[in-house]
Amino acid sequence: MSLVIGLTGGIASGKSTVSDLFREYKIPVIDADVVAREVVEPGEPALAAIVKSFGEEILLSDGTLDRPKLGSIIFRDEQKREQLNNIVHPVVRERMTAERDRLKKTYPAVVLDIPLLFEGNQLQLVDKVVVVYVDSSVQLERLMRRNELTEQAAMDRINSQMSLEQKASKADAVIDNNGTPKETQEQLEQLLTSWEIIDK
Repeated sequence: MSLVIGLTGGIASGKSTVSDLFREYKIPVIDADVVAREVVEPGEPALAAIVKSFGEEILLSDGTLDRPKLGSIIFRDEQKREQLNNIVHPVVRERMTAERDRLKKTYPAVVLDIPLLFEGNQLQLVDKVVVVYVDSSVQLERLMRRNELTEQAAMDRINSQMSLEQKASKADAVIDNNGTPKETQEQLEQLLTSWEIIDK
């Protein structure tokens, strides 16, 4: 019986680091962000629906989605963010579910890396939830540095998601990513051993 693990966290909490660690243990990861990019490529029905809702100005001259432009529209407007999510989420969920079911036949565990696992009410897709956690000051500093954002712009993005404290309180397991990469890896290894996915 394959275990489906939902991996989530907050923006700049280090979720991709943990994603990569899962792969090192030969556990396949289905990344919602990657799937979300695929479903809005030119020619995909989801992109046509987004243009219909938000207008041609969210396209670049080559017909691809202007992400920064769309991002600036939705980060400050909850209604528009919901509108976009209602278009993209169902398509992403459908693709991820199909891929999950395919991989479950071969692997002892499959990871669904979903940033908005709680916000998008997607818990039914997974058996267990792992949250990657960092202190809010660390999260803010990492995001400002990584995306070259002002403090206000970084806070807007952080506040558009459920807080890491809330997510951690709902998780089956929490990986504290405040420390060194080695400490993070040790926590994951311990977890995978206790869930009998890997042998120590």
